[in-house]
Amino acid sequence: MKHRIGLLLPSSNTTQEEEFWRVLPAGVTLHVARLPLRTVEAASTERIVEDIETESRKLADADVEAIVLAATAPSSRRGIGYDRELIGRIERASGKPATTAATASIQALAALGATRIVIAAPWSEPVNVLAAAFLEASGIQVLAHRALGHVRNLEIGALPDQTAFDLGRTVDRPDAEAVMLACGNWRTLGAVDRLEAAIGKPVVTTNQVSLWAVLRLAGMNDTLPGWGRLLRQARV
Repeated sequence: MKHRIGLLLPSSNTTQEEEFWRVLPAGVTLHVARLPLRTVEAASTERIVEDIETESRKLADADVEAIVLAATAPSSRRGIGYDRELIGRIERASGKPATTAATASIQALAALGATRIVIAAPWSEPVNVLAAAFLEASGIQVLAHRALGHVRNLEIGALPDQTAFDLGRTVDRPDAEAVMLACGNWRTLGAVDRLEAAIGKPVVTTNQVSLWAVLRLAGMNDTLPGWGRLLRQARV
């Protein structure tokens, strides 16, 4: 039996589809709708969801089994509870179960037993502060966070996964229980296993947690080795 999952992503994202396809188990297909965003800033990450109902209905036309808004900054933009508000909008428009990257991050960290983390991200420091505030309000202690300072999303998509490895290793602290590599347009999956081996703790990324969560919403619990401890071991 073929399974179909739906992905809502920013229009300027150039890496997410590629990363998802690398990890998807056999028999699962990816169906994508795009929401307008060119720069990763406070205003743009709020405006991106204006068309979320229209694009969710398009994914429902493909009869996907579940939908994920796999964008951390837009789904955590307004703090705790905003992710649930977006999930409600997607589900009402599509009639399908849904999740967001922000929601999935909290669930993934809980599955890994991590309550103290550090964040590495390619975007600007103000966006990092908002993402950290969402996690803190959700019961996750953010011990440190660092950002590369990029604003144009196309620039973020051009970064190699070595930047994720390097920044993740730099921001790590001995008292952190996990490292988060935030941003769906940042190439991270190729660095996850390597970074986990180097620091001896779990690493979660926007694309990894989003895929993990939407597959489980669709009723699939495959273990997927090669992409970090979460996909290799964790269960809901």
